[in-house]
Amino acid sequence: MNILVVDDNKSVRDSLFNVLTQIGYDVECAVNGLDALEKVKSSSHQLCIVDHLMPLMNGVQLTKNLKQNEQYKNIPIIFMTTQGSDAVKLLPECQLFYAVINKPLEQDQLLTLISQLRPVKLSDEMIAVNE
Repeated sequence: MNILVVDDNKSVRDSLFNVLTQIGYDVECAVNGLDALEKVKSSSHQLCIVDHLMPLMNGVQLTKNLKQNEQYKNIPIIFMTTQGSDAVKLLPECQLFYAVINKPLEQDQLLTLISQLRPVKLSDEMIAVNE
């Protein structure tokens, strides 16, 4: 599975990159939502793990952009937040997220969420979806 990790915090990006690549996932990182949009356009990702609060384009704005695009709308988003998952669940955009997890991340929780995704072939690329 090809995963895009989007977070403005380098230590979070590095930690997720190390954990996920050791398990065997292909991981690419982006430093904010604008960077992530460019990387989504140039690669095929089956999952995005997106931070909530980032400069230039935050996680909610990134998710809305992805979900409005026919080509990327089926990519699941695991949304990370320091604001508390209960607060995020009140956002109208919450329905766009596959899951919301609190930071600091619990590694086991994240890996469980990822393992629950089942790849499904849509057109010529594989997309991970929850069933």
